Amino acid sequence: MARKRALSVREVDAIKEIGVHWVAPSLYMQVRPQGTRSWLFRWSVNGENHWAGLGACRDVSLSKARDEADRRRLAVHSGADPSPPRQAPQRATKPAVPTFGEAAKAYITSHEAGWRNEKHRAQWHQTIRDYANPRIGKKPIDEISVDDIIAILRPIWTDKPETASRLRGRLERILGWAIAMGHRSDANPAGLEIVRHLLPPIGKVRRIEHHAAVPWPEVPALVAKLLQRDSVSAKALTFTILTAARTGEMIGARWDEIDLDARIWTIPAERTKSEREHRVPLSDAAVAVLESMDGERSDLVFEGSRPGRPLSNMAMLQLLRTIRSDGVTVHGFRSSFRDWCGEQGVPREVAEAALAHVVQNKAEAAYARSDLLERRRPLMDEWARHCTSGHAQALHFDLSKT
Repeated sequence: MARKRALSVREVDAIKEIGVHWVAPSLYMQVRPQGTRSWLFRWSVNGENHWAGLGACRDVSLSKARDEADRRRLAVHSGADPSPPRQAPQRATKPAVPTFGEAAKAYITSHEAGWRNEKHRAQWHQTIRDYANPRIGKKPIDEISVDDIIAILRPIWTDKPETASRLRGRLERILGWAIAMGHRSDANPAGLEIVRHLLPPIGKVRRIEHHAAVPWPEVPALVAKLLQRDSVSAKALTFTILTAARTGEMIGARWDEIDLDARIWTIPAERTKSEREHRVPLSDAAVAVLESMDGERSDLVFEGSRPGRPLSNMAMLQLLRTIRSDGVTVHGFRSSFRDWCGEQGVPREVAEAALAHVVQNKAEAAYARSDLLERRRPLMDEWARHCTSGHAQALHFDLSKT
């Protein structure tokens, strides 16, 4: 009697009927009602049939299934058990728990690419290095307790409340990373909902000081002094005041962001605090400052002493301290502008748009989709007229248009 021919791949693919079908010696294919197909190996011991699965047809090819069936059939002929030996389940090895210092480094490395501000990155490294690592840097992160967190925060909670608040948030994020990575399973010991029960509210311990600002009626006298100077820092500070811009946005300003014909400075999203593009309408006075700069020398509007590098953020502050000794800051001019807006009756939404503030109320934000550019043009013109109303006659650049 001729030996039965094994089925080909095409013949196997054509089998649709539910049941168990012979394919090759000792090899069968099972078709289930739901349409799944799998390989079976059959062997007999003392006249009793036994079956063993060889895997799903989608995962194991016909040729591999036939080879496996042949191997097991030879095992049966030699008296061996063709079923695969059962392996004891392997215990998963728990990954090594990092120390807090290692976890902090891993967190910062994985997130700092998204921190655009160099100062922000430096503060992360500095606060962890100076306050956290000396106490818990070498401690496994799954052993850090609420007591450890309080011991770190308590010494600076009243003396340096703003630093303490930021440090607590950074500790919470690092420990949150450890929880997400499976290194901890308990509640975050640096969470505000825990810390607030053990330390007094920072707002009641010491009022967090805002950036000291020049009162808006005194801004013209200060600008008049700036206009007598020909330094890059004086022009940069003047431009910052006239545009109510943030320091970081101003020192990074590039000529390709400025359209002098349209009188618009477009700050790209990656350089704004809100991560949204911000358009600044330029007054005649602001344009005059720009026209006094050498646009041929660099792509940067306000280049520092080193070629190709922006002006240092300390340059304007140092200049400001030579004019006033009352601790006012460059950022404070945004407050001067906002206070002036309030006194002039400027609509809130226009003033806030000029400062590129994000609308916090979600319902209000859903409708606030315009940047109110055209309504802000006359506002910035009026602000410039106020700022330059006290300037002297002998200036280093032309403000006659104002």
